[in-house]
Amino acid sequence: MKKKKKKSFEIRFYEDLTKGNPRFIQALWCLGDAYTRDGFYEEGLEVDRKLVRLKPEDPVVHYNLACSLSLVGHIGQALEALKRAVLLGYSDFSYILKDPDLESVRNHPHFKGFFARIKRLKL
Repeated sequence: MKKKKKKSFEIRFYEDLTKGNPRFIQALWCLGDAYTRDGFYEEGLEVDRKLVRLKPEDPVVHYNLACSLSLVGHIGQALEALKRAVLLGYSDFSYILKDPDLESVRNHPHFKGFFARIKRLKL
């Protein structure tokens, strides 16, 4: 039987905040970050999906969704979310190339072509 990880005080705090107000964007943002940092990737993905519904035009929200999808192994979906983030204005391309959360996306066969197109458009 797999041992269940204990949630930190920070996670429990933000969970309590969002139970009372499920549209509290700042608390959701912090909760998603804490989940990911502590290795609760599925929970972080759920929060990121909620944030995309609440802030569909926010490029950073889509970037975080791409990271969460990558961490749970949904590489194709992660690449699509990353593309959406860039189309919405995400432009920290040097971080895309070093973010450990996106390592599996960078290994995807379509990533090199996608990134080459970005470089051409931005130069």
